[in-house]
Amino acid sequence: MKQFRGFIRKEFYHIFRDYRTVLILFGMPIIQLLLFGYALTNDIRNADIAILDKSHDELTRQLTHKITSSGYFRLALDLRSESEIEQAFRSGKVRQVIIFENDFARKAETAGNAQIQVLADASDPNAARILTSYLSGIVASFQQELLANRQLPIEITPQVKMLYNGRMESVMMFVPGIITVLLLLIGAMMTSISLAREKETGTMEVLLVSPLRPVQIILGKVVPYVLIALAIAIVVLFLGYFVFDVPIRGSLVLLMFYSILYIILALSLGILISSLVSSQQVAMMFSMVALLLPTIMLSGFIFPLENMPWPLQWFANIIPAKWFIIIIRGVMLKAVGIGVLWKETLIMVAMIAVFIGLSIKKFKIRLD
Repeated sequence: MKQFRGFIRKEFYHIFRDYRTVLILFGMPIIQLLLFGYALTNDIRNADIAILDKSHDELTRQLTHKITSSGYFRLALDLRSESEIEQAFRSGKVRQVIIFENDFARKAETAGNAQIQVLADASDPNAARILTSYLSGIVASFQQELLANRQLPIEITPQVKMLYNGRMESVMMFVPGIITVLLLLIGAMMTSISLAREKETGTMEVLLVSPLRPVQIILGKVVPYVLIALAIAIVVLFLGYFVFDVPIRGSLVLLMFYSILYIILALSLGILISSLVSSQQVAMMFSMVALLLPTIMLSGFIFPLENMPWPLQWFANIIPAKWFIIIIRGVMLKAVGIGVLWKETLIMVAMIAVFIGLSIKKFKIRLD
């Protein structure tokens, strides 16, 4: 019995001696609890909208105040003409545009009916559906307040139009998201596991004493995954186009360029992970915890980021998938170019430089 207790104590020492294992054992449940608790919700707060007020009367100002003070919407742009609407959507600055018709208050008073046109970005159909329902509820509440204070009936009718996804099909959201997740998992997870396997089995030392330079070794390990990931991206795009009628409205060449850029980013992240771990199991678990869950929950793929606490919104900025989701939806559904997506492009390039720089530094330390 004493030997058995000593064996158990030894196992505890063995587990807690490796801080990476302790981090995975205790950190993974905490991370999952926080992510599931804060991210798994379809409520949206402080969604950026634009308003085009053609009337500029007291009634439109009251309704605008009620909309922006509801907590669901935040006025990001005050448009002057209809020509600015398309650019506001294509740049990703707003989720919704509200247009008040001319003589809004006069028509409400005399004819008893005033029109509001609501344009929604349906490239994320769930968010568009939720936001339009929020707005309809606010308008209905405002109308009830008016009826309580007036003898004549007043009807305010929102006319909703969904842009970029008129049929409100969820596949428009899932195809770009699936490409994002697959490319990250293939690039980062498989690369980290492959390089960790070389270290675990001892073949990395054999490679390092070969005539090949360290850069050649790394490139030789990652080039096959670049080609495989790119082939999978093409297959998913063609399946989405021919089977599910997901449009590719932008440049296909630009889409391939961004896919390759994102694959390189995923590979550089995988190389960095492999430099931090010593076994395949740890590399796999680290990739699952640090990549898969945040990619699905904090990239804007399924769940809107606006409703999450600000620490999670800040943390989402360091997740590569968030920026690629914006890019691929912009190119596929909105036909935007690099002139609109320059910020996301620079962020991805900067992430590649940081990951590769850290990997090279860590790799040189291991060589010493």
